Amino acid sequence: MSGDRPAAETVPIDAIPEPVAGYDQVAEVPTVAVANEAFAASFGEGAIGDSVEQLLLGAGATEDTAAAVRAALVDGRSVDIELGGGPAGAADAADGYRIRTLDGAGNGAVEGYVLLTERSGGGVGVDSIASVVSHDLRNPLDVANAHLRAARETGDDEHFQEVRRSHDRMERIVRDVLTLARGPDALDTDADVDVGSVARDAWATVETGEATLAVADDLPTVEADPDRLRRLFENLFRNAVEHGPTGPHDGDRAADLRVAVGAAEDGGFFVADDGVGVPPAERERVFDPGYSAADGEGTGLGLTIVERIAEAHGWGVSLTSGDAGGARFAFRPTETDEVA
Repeated sequence: MSGDRPAAETVPIDAIPEPVAGYDQVAEVPTVAVANEAFAASFGEGAIGDSVEQLLLGAGATEDTAAAVRAALVDGRSVDIELGGGPAGAADAADGYRIRTLDGAGNGAVEGYVLLTERSGGGVGVDSIASVVSHDLRNPLDVANAHLRAARETGDDEHFQEVRRSHDRMERIVRDVLTLARGPDALDTDADVDVGSVARDAWATVETGEATLAVADDLPTVEADPDRLRRLFENLFRNAVEHGPTGPHDGDRAADLRVAVGAAEDGGFFVADDGVGVPPAERERVFDPGYSAADGEGTGLGLTIVERIAEAHGWGVSLTSGDAGGARFAFRPTETDEVA
């Protein structure tokens, strides 16, 4: 694998569409110090000032689990634990929660951050969606307005191209948020979806420049929602083109990038590229809401959506290094779904 993938940038927690809390160590007790709007909507403003251990007990954790999380946070270790139950009185308490430490969030004002999400992997709430839209749409709107003013003053047509790019980015943000909001219950599945055909259709809708796609002949057919599956491929292809190239190019930075869709073992499929890949330490975090590379492209939700679509279909997704040294995303059935 040549080159290095850009490091994750710092993402404001209000730009993350799921409950995030920042904690400080108070006499070696991790204590909630800040929270985003999604966290306040799910757990209330009163959680600030509580210990993380108290928070977890209220979310259905056992005393042993809450104590283990506290010890890990005190020691600076990462956490990824599923909890039973849920907040007292919650309608979906039986679904439980998942708590994960979250790197690349906030502004460094507190010691660390945790992401506390519904274990069922459902959609996000209205307050969370409003948070993402208000934060992420502001920048392209400002850019578009600035170029419109410049176009009026100079008459230069290039400013209209920048306005179009801003509009394209806003459209992507809206589509990402709507995909998250729909959740796993909105699937409209067909019994025999041709993975290869959907992948080719998705490639045609993404700006891939001179990058090339190879689709294997032995891809399976699956029971899937064709539209959601196409969205999964679109996000993976866009991620490869935006972050995979190994170096600068004249005119088209993805000119030398090759992307492949092939059959994986156990009846699954994979998407791989020959770009810079993802360092092992980053491979779990790329699926976190709000994760984004330092180049600032993307919405930070693309791979979260990939994971959500996979989970909704009963597929597991894994990220490894491919045979050509880039990133390899593999999808395999994890439940009773049959893959031909």
